[in-house]
Amino acid sequence: MKRSIPRILASCVLLLACTFNLLSQTTALEQVSLDKAIDVAMNNYPAIRATKAQAAAATAGIDLARTAYLPKADLLWQENRATRNNIFGLLLPQSIIPAISGPVLGTNNSASGWGTAGGTLVTWEPFDFGLRKANVDLARAQTKQAEASVEITRLDVETAVVDAYLALIAAQEAVRAAQANVDRLQVFAKSVQVLVDNQLRPGVDSSRAEAELASARNFLIQAEQTVDIARTNLAEAMGVTGTRVSVEQGPFLDLPLDNVLPEINISLHPLAISQNAAIGIVQAREQVLRHSYFPKFYLQSAFYARGTADLLNGQIDNSKGWYPNVVNWASGVQITFPTLDIFSIRARRKVETNNEVAERARYDQTVQTIKAQELRARSEVEGARRIAANTPVQLKAAQETQIRATARYQADLTNVVEVAEAQRLLTQAEIEDAVARLKVWRALLFEAKARGDLKPFLQQVTTASIQRSK
Repeated sequence: MKRSIPRILASCVLLLACTFNLLSQTTALEQVSLDKAIDVAMNNYPAIRATKAQAAAATAGIDLARTAYLPKADLLWQENRATRNNIFGLLLPQSIIPAISGPVLGTNNSASGWGTAGGTLVTWEPFDFGLRKANVDLARAQTKQAEASVEITRLDVETAVVDAYLALIAAQEAVRAAQANVDRLQVFAKSVQVLVDNQLRPGVDSSRAEAELASARNFLIQAEQTVDIARTNLAEAMGVTGTRVSVEQGPFLDLPLDNVLPEINISLHPLAISQNAAIGIVQAREQVLRHSYFPKFYLQSAFYARGTADLLNGQIDNSKGWYPNVVNWASGVQITFPTLDIFSIRARRKVETNNEVAERARYDQTVQTIKAQELRARSEVEGARRIAANTPVQLKAAQETQIRATARYQADLTNVVEVAEAQRLLTQAEIEDAVARLKVWRALLFEAKARGDLKPFLQQVTTASIQRSK
């Protein structure tokens, strides 16, 4: 028993160490750069994986359409036992009554015999008047639309990651401003308490200072909560929900340089490409219908063998029929032409013609939407830059107001309300000054999204980071 006690203690220590290690790993923040956050999202976000899988399925559809050029080979083997009664007459094509062969016996009984059959049939369509090629082109058009969907999803996911990244930085800046406000109000509350204790100020000033300090602490708590939510939103956008991440401020607290963008090429926008692919799909279906009303030519070759029980003196010899003993082969050309399909094909072509008109109208609407989004985004960039140029003036004025209000209060020239108002004004100015530059970056982000390509924006971030590090 005494020997087991050290072992138990060692096991407990090891368990506590493992638990502490697990908790430290769980609570540790993983710092990610913007590029890394985007890369993680591209590899983990479910919507990206789904659209990539759909694009791969559409690409496989091209290979499926191409298999129509290959011949078909069907194999058959059957063994049965059935009666031999046969009658003259005709059966229309159907799939209910089994067919039998052989002469009419002139009798009707329930005697049965064995039968076997086996063979192979090879069918090949040497030419099809362009129908198979039209089906391959249709599969290619569907693949183009699926690939465009991947690019649209990629653009949306990248934008969501960058937006969440900027939102987390903004929330952290709000926490810094709120913490600075708490620190200032703590100093102010202590100084007010000293004045009250010395009966230089009324007690209500101390109560008001403590109330302002409590309000500032509540604001700090709310700001910290916003950081946690923003951190969760970023992890969700990256496709790693549950992972606690932190971000690098990078150049986002600096005002970005003016960047003259080239004229937008709407035809290269993922939305325009996707809608143009939708038009291509309808046109491809029309081509399929144009090549559908033609005769079908099939080269067929068959090799088969049958075995059946012999009929001797009105009696069935069941010693035979267990295996095929009569061999045949056949080769020929089969031509089919569904003449009355012309009416359904014409109707379907009218449907596709109207579908093409609708898809072209949607393309025009997409172009209008892209242009409007780009113009709105450009206006937001301009407005954000103007606000960012004005917030330093606001911040400087708020700082001077806070300093003077505090000095006036200490000189007994004003009351505590003016100081509290100056403190709130300074906190708001500090937050707005930091967020104003982030809003410029965010406006540039959505301008890049409106143009359908985030590469210029990300390149601008990289350039700003390099200049900032020098």
